[in-house]
Amino acid sequence: MTKLSVNINKIATLRNARGGNVPDLLKVATDIQKFGAQGITIHPRPDERHIRYQDARDLKSIVYTEFNIEGNPQHNFIDLVLECKPEQVTLVPDAIGAITSSAGWDTVKNQAYLTEMIQEFQRNGIRTSIFVDPRLDMIEGAKQTGTDRIELYTEAFAHQFSLGNKSGIDPYVKAAVLANEFGLGINAGHDLSLENIQFFSQNIPGLLEVSIGHALIAESLYLGLENVVNMYLQKLK
Repeated sequence: MTKLSVNINKIATLRNARGGNVPDLLKVATDIQKFGAQGITIHPRPDERHIRYQDARDLKSIVYTEFNIEGNPQHNFIDLVLECKPEQVTLVPDAIGAITSSAGWDTVKNQAYLTEMIQEFQRNGIRTSIFVDPRLDMIEGAKQTGTDRIELYTEAFAHQFSLGNKSGIDPYVKAAVLANEFGLGINAGHDLSLENIQFFSQNIPGLLEVSIGHALIAESLYLGLENVVNMYLQKLK
């Protein structure tokens, strides 16, 4: 069964819109785990417009499943991850001010930099994952960095699926096959939803984990958070 890690950035966005502590991010993280999710993901950005760096510190004692911190490995982010020591760090090449992630790493061009970052995190007992596009050369480059896992950037798949084009999964299948051959663990995320998650998970060999936030929280407005978490878990079996 593929594990579900719930990204709670949108809970932080809602909290920050009014100030104060409603909704309570720590309680939501606790409840999501109680509802059955196998992990909590956060993606702090330098401007802290949703997840704040202090949130990461506070969540460390709350998350008893798997704690995954995503972000661009700049100095403050590196320091935060080494302080919190999550089970997994996912390296994402976000530009400053980006609304959301829009591309995977060029693992060939940035190979030396990524290798250095990965070694630092691994020395501290933190599993590493690199956010990548479903391109075979990017998978090959990721292998050379020594990363433990890759996270497939699934926006293109989700868009094609919404148009009824199921062949949009083909590059992801090929990328997953190669990653499996290299011994890389496979995660995935971005625009995965109740509509497309079952098809995606059933067609990607060796899919270990999906990280889902925006769609899951939006779906929960209508269906309820506990219900939606369990709907994902059923589709990931």
